[in-house]
Amino acid sequence: MGPEQKKLLARARGLMPQGVAENYRDWGPDRTVFVQSAQGCWLTDCDGKRYVDFRLGYGPIILGYQDPRVDAAVMAQIQSGGTLTGFSTPLDIAVVEQIKHLCPQIDKMRFANSGTEAVMGAVRTARGYTGRARIAIVEGGFHGLYDEMMWKTDIEQWHPQSPDAPPVIPFGAGIPPQTRDLVDFIRLNDGPGLEALFARRGEALAAILLEPIIGNAGSISATPAWLQLLRDLCTRHGTLLIIDEVKTGFRVARGGAQALYGIYADLTTYAKAMGNGYPVAAFGGRAEVMDTVGAFKGGVVHGGTYTANLIALSAAQATLGILAQTDALATVERCGEKIMAVLGEVFARAGVPCCFAGPPAMFGVHFGETVPSNYRDWRVTDSQLYQDFAWGLIERGIMLEPDSREPWFICEAHQNLDLDWLGDMASAAIAAAKAKAKTAV
Repeated sequence: MGPEQKKLLARARGLMPQGVAENYRDWGPDRTVFVQSAQGCWLTDCDGKRYVDFRLGYGPIILGYQDPRVDAAVMAQIQSGGTLTGFSTPLDIAVVEQIKHLCPQIDKMRFANSGTEAVMGAVRTARGYTGRARIAIVEGGFHGLYDEMMWKTDIEQWHPQSPDAPPVIPFGAGIPPQTRDLVDFIRLNDGPGLEALFARRGEALAAILLEPIIGNAGSISATPAWLQLLRDLCTRHGTLLIIDEVKTGFRVARGGAQALYGIYADLTTYAKAMGNGYPVAAFGGRAEVMDTVGAFKGGVVHGGTYTANLIALSAAQATLGILAQTDALATVERCGEKIMAVLGEVFARAGVPCCFAGPPAMFGVHFGETVPSNYRDWRVTDSQLYQDFAWGLIERGIMLEPDSREPWFICEAHQNLDLDWLGDMASAAIAAAKAKAKTAV
């Protein structure tokens, strides 16, 4: 952390809790990053240091920072039609039609401003449609920062040899315990556990909510057989399947993770890559379910002052058009495959067992002999070695989240990356991490 960033953090701590605008930007007194600019796949911090970025704002950047095609569309909208009126516009219709063209499970949609809002809308709609209250989520999944979703399995304090499941705890203070009462947890790829949940709760479950590729657990993925079992059980019990594609949507394929699996949800949430960094989100699904939303007596209430604002929708229209009409996602996939190949060679030469999880556009790196099949399996990977490796990369100008639960995100602009340089930096970082581990023993 350079001198200018230290000055900024000192100022910020008198103005914001932790000195940051949201909790996850706090990397401590010596590592918190203040970014001056971003272009393509590069960040420049306030001390002038450049980083190639694999964090990409937790995944929204699918084309690259300051993509001129998207920014030009936004500027044209601002100059010709403004940013917000509080009324409907033709752009609302155009963007939904784009999404319907890419995602066959979408009949009708509503917009939101963030993934959190999209999930809130989808869950409320599921409850309104089914008349039920309970929901179930998958261990290790993340579905936004609102009280009911802010419960997690305490995997860090759980021992893998324990016969008991990890305890469920709140993310932090301020979460009313009553919000836990209507939420069940299931383990990814656990068929008997899934069947036991439906045997116990089937008639009370409004929805199962999951990421089939878990964006906060190193892209650990559902097997097709398990996801099909879930789909079948939901249909049989009248429970809605909500697939959270906030991270995977328009990133892992034009139609998102559901296009990869060929298994479709009743409701889907989108955000992040939908706008290449502009704040836009949506939820939608089957017409009969979405028609529960409305102003009629007893209908599901949905709204928001900035919902479908014209900046967000013009960015979404441009981004979705690029993804649909160009080979941008093929480029992203090709870049991811090349980067994984470079990293795989580095780890093999260093004698570090490693497995990759998830698709090339958002792959997880797990130091261990086998690919984790659920969040509990992640607990037995060498997450400390990964953390030391990640900090070594950051020191050498490669930005990523220093936690193996966060994937490496790839954008179209990574096609210009010097892979030999990446390999050299990764080799130096893993050597330093191994040396540190040896010293610690």
